[in-house]
Amino acid sequence: MNEKQIQALIKKIQSKPKKQDVRPTYDPTLEATRREAPTEESEARSQFFSEMKKREF
Repeated sequence: MNEKQIQALIKKIQSKPKKQDVRPTYDPTLEATRREAPTEESEARSQFFSEMKKREF
């Protein structure tokens, strides 16, 4: 492959839309039980509570 073909291929790949990770659900009970993507705040919260579980009062 020459340089022009490689550059055209790169442009083609980059222009494609990215796939969505979330699939639509048509059942509200499934939507209610779906977990959210972890955020920095939720990770800090879970770490805090795991430390609190280890302590004795």
